Amino acid sequence: MDSGHTGSVRTYLLDLQDKVCAELAGIDGGPPFREDAWQRPQGGGGRTRILTEGAVFEQAGVGFSHVYGERLPPSASARRPELAGRSFQVMGVSLVIHPRNPYVPTSHCNVRFFVADSPGEEPLWWFGGGLDLTPYYGFEEDAVHWHSTACRACAPFGADWYPRFKRWCDEYFFIRHRGEARGIGGIFFDDLSEPGFDQSFAFLRSIGDCFLEAYLPIVERRKNTPYGERERDFQLYRRGRYVEFNLVYDRGTLFGLQSGGRTESILMSLPPLVRWRYDWRPQPGSAEARLYEEFLKPRDWI
Repeated sequence: MDSGHTGSVRTYLLDLQDKVCAELAGIDGGPPFREDAWQRPQGGGGRTRILTEGAVFEQAGVGFSHVYGERLPPSASARRPELAGRSFQVMGVSLVIHPRNPYVPTSHCNVRFFVADSPGEEPLWWFGGGLDLTPYYGFEEDAVHWHSTACRACAPFGADWYPRFKRWCDEYFFIRHRGEARGIGGIFFDDLSEPGFDQSFAFLRSIGDCFLEAYLPIVERRKNTPYGERERDFQLYRRGRYVEFNLVYDRGTLFGLQSGGRTESILMSLPPLVRWRYDWRPQPGSAEARLYEEFLKPRDWI
């Protein structure tokens, strides 16, 4: 893999982190992001930025990492056993935003680049990532806006890219032990290399660049909606589903932990407050029940 290619991806990812943090801090208007630069003993490092106890965002984490090692962790080679034993480098930006107001959805975006090497063979490389939205109270106009923005980001690359990656997202962000979706989805892609480096990298940039366009209008529309203890209680309960998915299924979390990454940076995706209840059910006809009935079932939003 040409070092110029990896350098271009790294530069883009660092710029993306800067841009996202600046926009989130601007809309929050509260405390600045705290930055931690860190090194990984086995190779590489990163910079983690986190905003806590903001006016709009209870917690927002935006992390960049570029790590490398002698052997891919099991989570990276489980679906592609031919990669087992290869050395690797991976870089990416991952962000998770937990808002204060229950009417503002939680959101996640990740873009990443892998290179796997083996002596005497051509390096294997691929891109992956996506973005998804996790509302607590559903609004159709928000869902339509979110998915329409994702669709526009995919459109230049082929008519089948959005429906294919939307379906993959619906399947990936499904909490199997609960039998329910984590949210309303978005797009998810992995192992992207077939179009060649230039086209694959262009797609990664399109997804990374569309995140703020997809999310910030929803934040602006909902951040001042009045709410009470009932809505806050439901938000904390639903955050429990977010925790369950991230700790049981999420590939990025598993890769980070298995590769010896910085634990604080990996687990910044978890919400600061969460609540579980035994065998809780929403009241029929309520706004909480509507989330399950209308929004946590895959559908064509556009």
